[in-house]
Amino acid sequence: MELNDYIRILKRRWWIILVTTVLTAGAAFAFSKMQEPTYKSSVRLLITSRPDFGQTQAAQALIRDFSAWLRSSYRAEDVIDELQLDMDPMALLGDVTIAPATDSNLIQIDVENSDPNLANDIARVWGDQLIQFRNTENAGLREEDRIKAQFLDDPQAGLAGPNTKINVAAGAVFGFLLGVILVFILEWIESGIIRRSEDIERYLGIPVIGTIPK
Repeated sequence: MELNDYIRILKRRWWIILVTTVLTAGAAFAFSKMQEPTYKSSVRLLITSRPDFGQTQAAQALIRDFSAWLRSSYRAEDVIDELQLDMDPMALLGDVTIAPATDSNLIQIDVENSDPNLANDIARVWGDQLIQFRNTENAGLREEDRIKAQFLDDPQAGLAGPNTKINVAAGAVFGFLLGVILVFILEWIESGIIRRSEDIERYLGIPVIGTIPK
């Protein structure tokens, strides 16, 4: 088949592509609206120490340990107890991401929840556990030997999903491709049926010089 044949097929059955595009985009829109919104709260903890090379290196090495300490079911259970949450520690851990930064002395805590205010509270209480832990550990150390943890900013919750615009766009693209596939499947099924003079010229390779009117 030549390019003109593909163009002819698409022009003749364009409405199928339009219908599938509209239907799938509409279905994606409806699905997005049916989903319960999820919010993500993020907070950053800054780990500080005496500004010399040895102490700075020690603090950076400890950041991974601090992150592992925070990613514990014990920490989740403490958060549940303080906020009086009705959930299992492992379920709460599934909604929390704790990651140390690779190029700075930061630990980021991300919390997903259907309630943005609760997500902020969980992130704040979770991070405060490390601050209190470091305060306790630092109590018996000299000021210059202390490694401290502090909030760099307040928890900020934003909409994490569903992203209606992206879902609708993805649905429209999928519907368009599905429509194109359906068009060529239908054309393949009807490839042996001759309906127009152009079909005769295309299949037989000879011009049509006349037709019998209905």
